[in-house]
Amino acid sequence: MEFFVVQDAEAAGAVGAGLLAAVIRSNQDAVLGVATGGSPLPVYRALAGYGLEMSRVRCFALDEYVGLPAGHPESYAEVVRREVTERLSLDPANVFVPDGSAADPERAANDYEAAIAAHGGIDIQLLGIGHNGHLAFNEPGSSLESRTRVEDLTERTRQANSRYFDSPADVPGRCITQGLGTILEARQLLMVVRGADKAEILHRALTGPVTPDCPASVLQRHPHVTVIADEGAAALMPCTATRVAAASV
Repeated sequence: MEFFVVQDAEAAGAVGAGLLAAVIRSNQDAVLGVATGGSPLPVYRALAGYGLEMSRVRCFALDEYVGLPAGHPESYAEVVRREVTERLSLDPANVFVPDGSAADPERAANDYEAAIAAHGGIDIQLLGIGHNGHLAFNEPGSSLESRTRVEDLTERTRQANSRYFDSPADVPGRCITQGLGTILEARQLLMVVRGADKAEILHRALTGPVTPDCPASVLQRHPHVTVIADEGAAALMPCTATRVAAASV
């Protein structure tokens, strides 16, 4: 596992973008797994500055709320459109998000899983981590072998995401999420973590037991993981972790 410690969001974005750019340069047909949330956004901003040829790049989002109407500004489809598709000048036909407004969400989840496989799997998956250890929307208790499916969101997750909505009551209670087993099939995983409030859960995920009680602990089972954390998030990590000062990035 590679572990980079950086000073701020801009540095995290620069390191993450460099890793994504390397994948794209080596394969113009690369399949990227994209995440929403605050931590990954600087990566997309920095990647846009590379001016790469990305017309053949395909992207798959990690998850989507169930029940928001198409075009809702806080749907992940819209966030991905604004922050990924438009920012990176991608072909919208090559960017995929689970259909959270489908009449049959379970079928939509199965179709999404099949679509990832049909495109040859994901080359590099960008991730964040929730305060309760959730990975994508795999909440504590999720099977470590789980596949893309409909999931109920915990109250803690809904409260954490309520800052994006007019009120906590507006946050949907269900989602479609890639499963932990699905995520582990990506050839490379890249997790970005920011803030001292994530230090305890990051330490637990990377050094504690691999358990459904902390879904992100499944990262320990993957052969190629890169973690980018700021000083606050990395505060509890052992000194033996690989660290790179921001000035040397």
